[in-house]
Formats: sequence, C-alpha cells, structure tokens
Amino acid sequence: MFDTAPLLDVLNRAPVVPVLVIDKLEDAFPLGAALVNGGLPALEVTMRTSAALNAIHAMCAIPGSIVGAGTVLDGAQAKKAVEAGAKFLVSPGSTPDLIDAAKALGVPILPGVATASEAMMARERGLKILKFFPAEQAGGPSYLKALASPLQDIRFCPTGGVSLDTAPDYLALPNVICVGGSWVAPADAVKSKNWIHIENLARHAASLRS
Repeated sequence: MFDTAPLLDVLNRAPVVPVLVIDKLEDAFPLGAALVNGGLPALEVTMRTSAALNAIHAMCAIPGSIVGAGTVLDGAQAKKAVEAGAKFLVSPGSTPDLIDAAKALGVPILPGVATASEAMMARERGLKILKFFPAEQAGGPSYLKALASPLQDIRFCPTGGVSLDTAPDYLALPNVICVGGSWVAPADAVKSKNWIHIENLARHAASLRS
C-alpha cells in the first residue's frame, strides 16, 4: 500500500501545479523561481525534452521548491528522475511496472486515469490520489462530479486542457485537490524570459482557492 501523506503534502501546497516543458536549461532556475515566488511551490517538469533531467536538478536548488517529474512513462525514467532530484512523479497513465518502480524508489506517484475502471484499478494498488487526464477531453468537471459519489475515497488532480477559465470549476469539486496547468508558464513568456509576467500569472493562480 502507498502512504498518501507525502503526495498530499505536495499537492496541498497550492491549487495549481505548473506543468512545465523546458527546452533550455538556462531557463529552469529563473522560471522555477518566478513560479515559487508567485506562490506555486510544486513544479512538474515534464520528461519531454533533453533538458528535463538537468532542469529538475537545477530547480531543486530553488528555495521553497518541490520539484517533480512529469510524463514519466516507465520504471527506467522514474529512476533517472529520482536520481536527478525529483520528489514526486506524474504519469499520463498507470502501468504495473511504473507503480512498482515508484514503490521501490520510495517516491510518491500521481498516475493518470481517464475512466472509473482505471481509477478502481489504481485504487486496488493502494493509490487514492490520481491525475485525471486528459481532463477536458475526458469529460471535464461534470465527469469528475459524477465520480465523486461512487468513488468517495479517491481525489483527483485534473490535468490536460485546464485553463485559468476552467480551473475554478474543477477546484470547486469536493474530489479535486488541485489542478495541473501549463498556462502559468506560457511558451512565449519563457522564450522572452518575462519572469515577472510568469510570477504574476502564478500569483493569480495561487489565489484561485483561498
């Protein structure tokens, strides 16, 4: 069984977990610092670029940050992410290999599910905090609201298409702990190194749930 307390501690820090795609290592520290200063300490660095592992390592040096790895697809990636400093793992789906790897590594994992059956299978493995992905395409807030009654002991972090406009609809649900979103670090702002703008977006996101 998984201890849910460490993951809860991460996800309870703020209503939004930034989902980050980092192409240039030089952007990692200032981007992360802007988000943390804006009130979003949990940072999900997706394993989609060659800079991801070094970015995780660099962002771990940001005071107050809790850095995790996203788009983790298998046990090998999980191991590399943890070696780079990741304190939690996020995956678009859920496989026995990945869950076993996270358990062996002793690191919290937020596996993705899109259906009630997938959520129940994760629950059977002791996982009761799940990523709902892709949130908008899989049914949005109304779908998650429908799951709240039959799956009363499961909480979700919706990710995938969530925006500043739709985030409050998710956060109003009793079975939603936080949301994952990329809107707090738009690609154009990162490219232009507009860290002040990103900090302001983070501050706004952090205020979505008082």
